[in-house]
Amino acid sequence: MKTNTLINVFFFLSFFIVTACGQNKKLPEEKAVITNNQINKPGNPYYSNTDTTKLNLTDAEWKKVLPEDVYLVMREAETERAFTGKYWNTDEKGTYYCAACGNKLFRSTAKFSSSCGWPSFFEQENKKSIVFKNDFSYNMERIEALCGRCGGHLGHLFDDGPPPTGKRYCMNSIALDFVPDNQ
Repeated sequence: MKTNTLINVFFFLSFFIVTACGQNKKLPEEKAVITNNQINKPGNPYYSNTDTTKLNLTDAEWKKVLPEDVYLVMREAETERAFTGKYWNTDEKGTYYCAACGNKLFRSTAKFSSSCGWPSFFEQENKKSIVFKNDFSYNMERIEALCGRCGGHLGHLFDDGPPPTGKRYCMNSIALDFVPDNQ
């Protein structure tokens, strides 16, 4: 009986020691991750690399915050001349954002050289980053690519891209902002 009592005491004592030690254990502190805009556009209060809230602004409101050349492409669906944009022939690693609202659109890993004169991608960042609508302007049938957050004109989508998607997102450089991975 004395042995059983000693075993029980030893068992309960071990249990309480382990339990007490567990109570003093400090959990690792969680650090808040604060992501700031990678690009500073002080004249544009709608620009954010993190906010995904849909924007519904009038063209007059956009005209106040966008440079004229960006406004003409993004709000009036004009197109920059081929081989003139700053990203058509770039192969630096990084992320492409909407120049009007800062929405994340593409990673450089989805960019390819299409020789069309505009930056081309085979895949968008996520299913909501870009939306599409039929475009019958200039007596052509095309698919217009629009920013999923602000609705700004980015370019067009074609079915002549490389694997794995077979898509070519043909974008206007002026409609894009780029942040290199090393920043």
